[in-house]
Amino acid sequence: MLKLRLKRFGRKKVPCYRIILINNTSRRDGRPIKELGIYNPINDNIKLNAEEILKYLKNGAKPSKTVLNLCIKSNILKKI
Repeated sequence: MLKLRLKRFGRKKVPCYRIILINNTSRRDGRPIKELGIYNPINDNIKLNAEEILKYLKNGAKPSKTVLNLCIKSNILKKI
């Protein structure tokens, strides 16, 4: 099963995350199938590829709670 989740990168105590499409049995920082956006919690900066995210959600990918909240916050998805 495919999941949309966060992959951490950045320096120590300065986190930054990539929103990725990955198999649910893979490691958090494993090799992704596709990178779909970036989230910087320090600046509260969100850059998402909306068309790709919607395409994978329609094909059955499950988002993590954080990725779902980021999509709602950036108006890609309506609140369920």
